Amino acid sequence: MRKDKPSITARKVALSIITLGEKPGMEKIIPPGVVEATARLLVASGALGARQVRWSRSRRMVSVYEAFDWMLPGQFEAFAYRKAYCERQVRDALDACFTQVLVLGAGYDTLAWRLSPDYPDVNFFEIDHPATARLKAKGIDVMGHRDNLALIAEDLGQRKLLDVLTSNEQWDQDAKTIIVAEGLVMYLQSEAVRDLFYQCAVAVTVGSRILFSYFLAGEDGRPDVGRWTGMLLWLQKATGEPWLWSIQPGELGPFLEESGWIISPSLTGPNVRYGVEFYVVATKNQ
Repeated sequence: MRKDKPSITARKVALSIITLGEKPGMEKIIPPGVVEATARLLVASGALGARQVRWSRSRRMVSVYEAFDWMLPGQFEAFAYRKAYCERQVRDALDACFTQVLVLGAGYDTLAWRLSPDYPDVNFFEIDHPATARLKAKGIDVMGHRDNLALIAEDLGQRKLLDVLTSNEQWDQDAKTIIVAEGLVMYLQSEAVRDLFYQCAVAVTVGSRILFSYFLAGEDGRPDVGRWTGMLLWLQKATGEPWLWSIQPGELGPFLEESGWIISPSLTGPNVRYGVEFYVVATKNQ
């Protein structure tokens, strides 16, 4: 990611969610309030102008997205299913008496902002790169501050996650926590991914959960997102936000266990995949 610029990917995902709100049938998939909150946040933060957001909320833009869906089949609608899956997992954890939520690489996601009033006894934390996090904080200030939501602007490539969390007096290492790393790890180098899972495990208590998405690895070890993988990898690199990490499903279990996590099939579900991303929920087991 370009160090001095807000994330292009975060903005793209947010716009996709707004456009999906105009696609017939998606209102049954996207959690209530997501589209409107995302639109408000983009404008309030200054990430996009009101005119651009209105254009994204048009049936014509739905057609544009669908016209390019052949490059990543199913990925346009997958953003809706992704948001629904993440929110369901977080609500399930909170209803099971978890008391902390940590969203990594939050971008313009509104999950923590929307859920924090429903769970006033839960502490919500978001961490993102400063260039994106500062814009988002500006938008949240306009939309309404939440006392139990902490927005943390940090570059985890420069500072360890554990240091960031333990320096926040509200963070409780003994609290059962659900960590959300939606659409994040594919942008990290392999060693950075390994270290991230390790840092997450050290920062939370046994029984905590981590939810993340990942890309399938091809025979050449690179992310495999289908027929147009080569072109898409080039495009991502050209934007300054390349896809770097991927893994075969059979290798994921041992990879996670090295960092203190174990896949929870009863939570994840059987081979959950939306578009080109696989989804996993793991539990801290030591």
